[in-house]
Amino acid sequence: MTTAAGGQQTLGKILFYRQLEPLSKEKHGGLGVSNVANPFSFLAETHLIPLTVDEFGLAAVCYPIVFDTETRTPLAVMGLRGVNVFLGADGSLDPEVYLPAFARRYPFLPIIASNSPGKESGAPDERVLVCIDRAAKMVSSTPERPFFDGDQPSKYTQEAIQFCREFDILGVRTQEFCKLMDKHGLFELTPLAVPRAKPDGSPDEPLKMGEYLRVSEKKLQELPKETYLELREMGPVLPLLHAHLISLFLWPKILSRAARIQASTPLS
Repeated sequence: MTTAAGGQQTLGKILFYRQLEPLSKEKHGGLGVSNVANPFSFLAETHLIPLTVDEFGLAAVCYPIVFDTETRTPLAVMGLRGVNVFLGADGSLDPEVYLPAFARRYPFLPIIASNSPGKESGAPDERVLVCIDRAAKMVSSTPERPFFDGDQPSKYTQEAIQFCREFDILGVRTQEFCKLMDKHGLFELTPLAVPRAKPDGSPDEPLKMGEYLRVSEKKLQELPKETYLELREMGPVLPLLHAHLISLFLWPKILSRAARIQASTPLS
């Protein structure tokens, strides 16, 4: 499936961010955010959103949780083929769906920047740039919550930066969990296919739409007893696995929502 990774990134096209700019007093001193209708409408063409393991419990009752085939990043499956099935035609978000923190931190995004010139040790010097999506519709020149209070970041901006920092901590835990799954060979590649029928109603060949990684129940059951007990003693590892596996029963929910949206879309 299409990669939608988080973590350390560089300025450029990052999922639904369109115009990333490092936040600065000089450039954004008069800007901030205002309340807008349907603030998460930017997710309309995003069907895969990165998750942290700390979110598995809440996410598992809403949609399937899968892992990217290349990065192993956990992903919330919120739709198919670039269509988010939890958003209405007007961009309104289903009030009962859990929204991943990756999306809730928008329009902010921390970027790890390497700054190596003049450094003799050979190791790059890293610093964090706090960026905003200047194209976000909630960013305003007459803001209800300004980015700056005088020369300093406003309370709103400070809270947003703290949220981003906490998200990065959760990201590290998520990477450790995925490395653990890889270490024990628990991932398996799984095709995603949609059932089809011929005009006469008889079954047709399923339509393959991609593939994803999931944790294999068979591989989990075949782990040596010592390894299983070791995982059980590692805090929430087994509950996280169970949440992931339970979430996979929600594929029919995504497919049926996608079918209803397609059926209600006028032919052009």
